[in-house]
Amino acid sequence: MQNPSAPAIFLASSSQYRRGLLDRLLAEYEAVSPDAPEDNDQGLEPAALASHLARSKAEAVSASARDALIIGADQLAVLNGTVLGKPGSHQKAVEQLLAASGKSVRFLTAVCMLDPVTRTRYEHLDETTVYFREFDRRLAEAYLRLDEPYDCAGSFKLEGAGFVLFESVKTDDPTALIGLPMIWIADRLLQLGYLLP
Repeated sequence: MQNPSAPAIFLASSSQYRRGLLDRLLAEYEAVSPDAPEDNDQGLEPAALASHLARSKAEAVSASARDALIIGADQLAVLNGTVLGKPGSHQKAVEQLLAASGKSVRFLTAVCMLDPVTRTRYEHLDETTVYFREFDRRLAEAYLRLDEPYDCAGSFKLEGAGFVLFESVKTDDPTALIGLPMIWIADRLLQLGYLLP
């Protein structure tokens, strides 16, 4: 339920996973694919890069929706200081998973919320650490055939069977690993006067 006087909400993302999370909270919002570059031409460290990309996406959508509240987000997976991209192929996903076997991967999920009423920018960065169990190529291949997570940084889906690869997860917000830190988003929307379930 949304306050009729509150600005419309736009999600600056084409991610089905982020839409699925926001669907749990909001009955009405619009998802818009942002036209924003995702390169790191400034040489930013992973945490700063995630925040920069979330902000860029929110600002790109805000340019054509000035009266809406915009939520932009980005997530990076970091292994030994190196950002893991979305694998895009089975072979690349196998390589990513085997590299993570027995190690920990940091997932940095950044959110930028633009409030059209006060022209205020709210930002948040969630860090979740996934500790992977030691596994071999056989398990990696079997998992990838099941979930086909080729559009996911880190090559797994938590909402699928990705947990079979985990030893443990350290997080303040389990939804952040899927793509949006919903505890922070719900808190911010409530503070801005939105009527939530």
